[in-house]
Amino acid sequence: MRVLSGIQPTGNLHLGNYLGAIRNWVKMQDEMDADSQCFFFLADMHSITVHEAREQRIRNVRDMAAALVAAGIDPDRSVLFNQARVPAHAELCWLLNGTARIGWLNRMTQFKDKAGKDREGASVGLFVYPVLQAADILAYNATHVPVGEDQKQHLELARDIAAKFNSDFSVDLFTLPDPIIPKESARIMSLRDGSAKMSKSDPSDMSRINLTDDDDAIMAKVKKAKSDPENLPETAAGLAGRPEASNLVGILATLTGRTPDAVCAEFAGQGFGAFKPALGEVLVETLRPIRQRFLELRTDDAALDAILDKGAAKAAAAAEPTLRAAYDAMGLMR
Repeated sequence: MRVLSGIQPTGNLHLGNYLGAIRNWVKMQDEMDADSQCFFFLADMHSITVHEAREQRIRNVRDMAAALVAAGIDPDRSVLFNQARVPAHAELCWLLNGTARIGWLNRMTQFKDKAGKDREGASVGLFVYPVLQAADILAYNATHVPVGEDQKQHLELARDIAAKFNSDFSVDLFTLPDPIIPKESARIMSLRDGSAKMSKSDPSDMSRINLTDDDDAIMAKVKKAKSDPENLPETAAGLAGRPEASNLVGILATLTGRTPDAVCAEFAGQGFGAFKPALGEVLVETLRPIRQRFLELRTDDAALDAILDKGAAKAAAAAEPTLRAAYDAMGLMR
């Protein structure tokens, strides 16, 4: 089993990243047997679809590496690297552009959402973004990819590209990856709007819990989080139509390894004046050691670069046979 997943290097993690993906990455890493391997990468080549200053992009990659290690990713047990250190991603993406079809890419809903009405003004990189994602996966012949609902379509595209390449060139080169949709995966919403995902791009810092927030800031954000005047119900079914209440209950349930029903049963009949301090305390205790480790790591650029260099060397070695075979299958002499 070979698992691969990536994350955009947008600076430090927030609670949505951590509970939505990173905790599951750590769990997968810890449960891997001797014949399995996890590859986790920072998608800095994907990040160029949005303009960013050179120094900021470099800082973001290092900060995200520090955040992942602080959250529990072990560079000695998993392969942690950034895309740009492994040219196989870009090379294979170009080769796969000959296999991918414009019609396939035109159906990608994320491109439609991000480009909006200004499709002509969107970058080519944004349009072919899913082909690079396919290259990320297929370069390592990943058998499994952790995905959320918003990425399932891109994984299906990767499978289509792999199958067509194998058929076109009469090879059995690329593995068709299967999705992993963790049972404990959490969809964390904004603290200001229960219908929108928690996001780094939200202009309001009060909408999210950042990894760098101190104990007081975390507690203040939780207490000011949008809720409603109704008391908590006895079961989660009673949260229907109450997105902010459902989000806060879901966060506590995920942090404590319980079901939303169990959380509702504990606080049934109580208002958010009692619930929020309890949620804040759990958040503070969970995030404090991660924050402290992150702040230590992010001050040592040399150590972070060494971690990424080591991971990139392992990743490049793993990708090279597949890349070389793809060139050969297409009759491209190196």
